[in-house]
Amino acid sequence: MADTSRETTAGRVSAAATSSFSEHLAQSRPDLLPYGMSLSAKNLPAGNLPAVPHATTIVALSFAGGVLMAGDRRATVGSMIASRHIEKVFPADQYSVLGIAGTAGIAIDITRLFQVELEHYEKIEGTLLSLEGKANRLGAMIRANLPMAMQGLAVIPLFAGFDAGRSVGRLFSYDVTGGRYEELEHHSVGSGSVFARGALKKLWRPNMTEDDAVRIAVESLYDASDDDSATGGPDLVRRLWPIVYTVTRTGSRKVSERELGAVVETVVASRALLAREA
Repeated sequence: MADTSRETTAGRVSAAATSSFSEHLAQSRPDLLPYGMSLSAKNLPAGNLPAVPHATTIVALSFAGGVLMAGDRRATVGSMIASRHIEKVFPADQYSVLGIAGTAGIAIDITRLFQVELEHYEKIEGTLLSLEGKANRLGAMIRANLPMAMQGLAVIPLFAGFDAGRSVGRLFSYDVTGGRYEELEHHSVGSGSVFARGALKKLWRPNMTEDDAVRIAVESLYDASDDDSATGGPDLVRRLWPIVYTVTRTGSRKVSERELGAVVETVVASRALLAREA
């Protein structure tokens, strides 16, 4: 005899199927969403926030044939260093990357959900979501986190990818309401972003090579760490370098530690030769 209860359950799941995995969770198990946990606005009176790690700083820039995104490795809780090894830049799918700043735990959960969202869409629809579509889906997730952001647990992402239709790399920034803004040339988010942006404005130039872009990303994060205590600079003792991804028409690539080590040592050596105080 057929298991009718199992067939009924399968039928309900099939009937509620959608190309958006986050929408499916919102309908069936909202408690599993990063912003659907029992930790809600009513449980977090203003001024009584938990001591949680925060992640900073992310930079992104375009170069000839693609885009690059990089993040430092430090997470802080107030004035304390919570981690020197955190990763803040992740591949969203084969042709896009995502960087996070803000409340680290929620940001990482949203990143994982976004990765599943894109994979789910591809399996249901049989095709990749457009870069514009990916950017819009991410904005909707950030908007859903607004009640948490209003209590101080904000997540601010930076999104970049290769647009196959235009044959160009593109960058997108967001605010806490999920507002999406396309950035031209370069951008930065996080507590050290004002210093990183200053470096990017001076160093970025059109039609750079990928190698030039890697060096400029390292330089901008170095400048951010020089003036922002929450941003970690290159650690020559622990051999800790930024996390760097590039995205071109062939897909995303994580820049190896060996490559980064050579770039970092060149940057540090050149600055040491200048012997500048300020």
